[in-house]
Amino acid sequence: MTWLVTGGCGFLGTNLTDDLLSDGINVVVLDNLSRHGTRDNLEWLRTRHGSDWRFEEMDIRDGDAVARLIDNVRPEAIAHLAGQVAMTTSLQNPRLDFEVNALGTLNVLEAVRLHSLESMVLYSSTNKVYGALDQLTYRETATRYELPDFPHGLDETLPLDGCSPYGCSKLAGEQYCRDYHRSFGLKTAVFRHSSMFGGRQYATYDQGWVGWFCRQALDQQEGAVGRFTISGDGKQVRDVLHVSDLIPLYRTAGTRGEEIAGRIYNIGGGIQNSLSLLELFDMLERMLDVKLAHNRLAWRPGDQKVFVANNGQITTDLGWAPTISKDEGVAMMISWCKEVEAIHGLK
Repeated sequence: MTWLVTGGCGFLGTNLTDDLLSDGINVVVLDNLSRHGTRDNLEWLRTRHGSDWRFEEMDIRDGDAVARLIDNVRPEAIAHLAGQVAMTTSLQNPRLDFEVNALGTLNVLEAVRLHSLESMVLYSSTNKVYGALDQLTYRETATRYELPDFPHGLDETLPLDGCSPYGCSKLAGEQYCRDYHRSFGLKTAVFRHSSMFGGRQYATYDQGWVGWFCRQALDQQEGAVGRFTISGDGKQVRDVLHVSDLIPLYRTAGTRGEEIAGRIYNIGGGIQNSLSLLELFDMLERMLDVKLAHNRLAWRPGDQKVFVANNGQITTDLGWAPTISKDEGVAMMISWCKEVEAIHGLK
């Protein structure tokens, strides 16, 4: 079996590629190496797996190049992970965001339609396609917001409302995935991710919040920085999912295309792995024996007070459910941040 992983030197792509190669599976990786950390991830993959796999430095916006690659490879499964991933960047450069997320996805689908109809396409989308969720009823506690009407999280029947250019571009991409199944018979599935984190993630202030605040906590523990900033009041909640739980999901889905073709799923850590910023800070203080200090900024436009995925549909269809607790995952993330610091001397 051959896999094509677009964005294969990003956080999720690197972990998936490593897992596949470790099992002797043929993998072709496409990445333009534009994001911070991708060149380090590429070197890490080469160190672990030598040259017995194929890397193509390529921009997903180049439709002709993408078509030539897919025509040449004819992969059984495509993990389409390449994307512009930050809401803040989409507000600064909406055209770039659209070209990468919407046009880039159309390029992959067109290439499959023309050259590789048997490929299973797994598209990495986002909970931002649901918008700000201002229409929901919230309950405020000392440390978090809650959704009393959705005690088990939010499922796929939630109305769509792409908020921010990022939400709009990802929504356009996933709608093309669904319609290419209906119109042309492509085997596609969409995963609407909540908050993913784990090793090989080079988190920044606008993407990868668990890793970013782990890094801030370590810096405060070492006395390297003063107060850090957060947007909003810190009570906003997400369900966190460690990358180790995502790999079996993608691998299973890549081999069961006929069963899930045309489907869209919410994917997250679930209510048991939900965290507010304040609760994460409390966890980090306990784990690192440090007292954290932060300042508040205004809420980000379109930010959701709560998003927690109800994984019921994907559990029913593929038997998948998270296994790594939020405490285990955060401890593993701290270890990764320390590893990055040791390698790069980051402070």
